[in-house]
Amino acid sequence: MEVHAPHIPVLLRPLLDACAPVSGRWLDGTFGAGGYARGLLEAGAAEVIGVDRDPLALEMAAAWAGSYGDRLKLVAGTFSQLDTYAQDLDGIVLDLGVSSMQLDLAERGFSFQKDGPLDMRMSQSGPSAADLVNETDEATLADILYLYGEERASRRIARAVVEARKRAPIATTMQLSEIVSRCLPRPKPGQSHPATRSFQAIRIAVNAEFDELAEGLAAAERALKPGAKLAVVTFHSLEDRIVKRFFQTRSTEQQGNRYAPAAAGPAPSFIPLTRRAIGPDDAELAQNPRARSARLRVGQRSEAPAHKLDHAALDVPLLHRKGGRR
Repeated sequence: MEVHAPHIPVLLRPLLDACAPVSGRWLDGTFGAGGYARGLLEAGAAEVIGVDRDPLALEMAAAWAGSYGDRLKLVAGTFSQLDTYAQDLDGIVLDLGVSSMQLDLAERGFSFQKDGPLDMRMSQSGPSAADLVNETDEATLADILYLYGEERASRRIARAVVEARKRAPIATTMQLSEIVSRCLPRPKPGQSHPATRSFQAIRIAVNAEFDELAEGLAAAERALKPGAKLAVVTFHSLEDRIVKRFFQTRSTEQQGNRYAPAAAGPAPSFIPLTRRAIGPDDAELAQNPRARSARLRVGQRSEAPAHKLDHAALDVPLLHRKGGRR
């Protein structure tokens, strides 16, 4: 495989600005093509630990990682377990969702614009998207599309998928894309592809991305030392909502009023460094249109103990939680 220099990741400059000065030991929990790790090292980090569950990411990094010597350490693993790879970190970066590298390879099965096997596994192991699409019952499939993709036509699409797989297994990205597209109106100019939400939902389910995110944020809270920074880049509203709620629940004590005093709760474990999510500027959008939905949030670790993880408090969509679309 021909290996090219890693692309510059989205929102790198505002991330480095928000985390300045960059120094000490950092962990890049979604290493990908290595752009954030390189940016951190060049900005002054003494060491970066790059974590990725995709074997291809680490394989491609072998061509250039050695140039940083012992300043760059690569770990095959998931960022939900990052606190087992390092402690007392000065900073952590998480760039969520699917990488450009994964989208651009048709054989990985992430893109509805490239015909390939219906795979979508970031780790390249375990049940694939084809397994999910062909084996999940109609009601659960509709829940996945609605809760993980915010697809309003979830029931219609789930019904169409079940009918199609009765005739033959759904094995490719184009097969699934065509089934979904037939269930929805033709998009107007400027609108996203009809299969966008469905592919997002199925990818999230295959890779357990929301559970991974919640666990990863909690692991970061445990691994960061006081004064350290946590920077998270999201690419859709559901991810951003979880990250926003995480920083909210960790940075404010419970508020009371004149009728009910505030209940005692855990001390804030983060100080917000971004008042609201930061998006790309015009120059970055011109260079990389894929950055249009990216949002950055940054917090600084306090001296307070880590909080107990509560998925419901973070608004993590759960298939079998009360309120699911049944």
